[in-house]
Amino acid sequence: MLVIRPQVPRLGTTDDSAAGGGPNGPRSTAADSRAHDRVYDALAEALIQGRIPPLKPVSLRSLAAELNVSPMPVREAVRRLIAERALELQPSNQRLRVPDPSEGRLRQLMQAREWVEPELARRAAGNLSRDLIRRLRDDDDALMAALGSGDVSGYMRANQDFHFTIYAHADAELFHDMARTLWLQTGPFMRVVFGRLGTVSLPKDHHQDLIRALEAGDGEAAYASMSADVREGMELMLQAMTPASEPRKIRRASKAKA
Repeated sequence: MLVIRPQVPRLGTTDDSAAGGGPNGPRSTAADSRAHDRVYDALAEALIQGRIPPLKPVSLRSLAAELNVSPMPVREAVRRLIAERALELQPSNQRLRVPDPSEGRLRQLMQAREWVEPELARRAAGNLSRDLIRRLRDDDDALMAALGSGDVSGYMRANQDFHFTIYAHADAELFHDMARTLWLQTGPFMRVVFGRLGTVSLPKDHHQDLIRALEAGDGEAAYASMSADVREGMELMLQAMTPASEPRKIRRASKAKA
């Protein structure tokens, strides 16, 4: 069963008259628009965190039931996600699925992420306050704890928080949106990495190097650390998704002390 959170209030169940509008009035339309956005955000988060498995067909009805909404806002959200290449519609049965993870597709995603995300890190260098640097360290501690306990969901959340805290402070809205679209397409496969290779850890803690570079305002060092982080993560994904790869444990070295 899919686990998609948070739940979205069912459209049409709010007391629109108390808000100053009838069921078909302006307030209702605005509420519906916000609910549509919340449905999209919930599905996007589920994809980024790998809660919608690759190649497993799902229906609009099942997604709507999971989110506690009618099929209409789900249909609109799915249309956006199809346009972003995060989902595809199967003509044979009209069900949805994460697209086939061919090696060529994954290599293109790796190259695109290496173009976009290191540049976001470079631009964010010097823009992060002490509180945000502390937040990055907390996220990395949570990530490491999740790795140690085999908590896949905890790892996915902490890793997303770490990266997008940086991207949100790069003052580069276009690049930020591009990174989010790329994560929509890679998130489901990252969870597969854990399933096939075990509790995966990177051999070097690039996050700590990255934090130090960001704190020092060293854009070039931040670029290099992010590039290495993205490349190694995507190479693990390619290894896990290649049919010939054998399941094995990859252990991560303990964090270098700052």
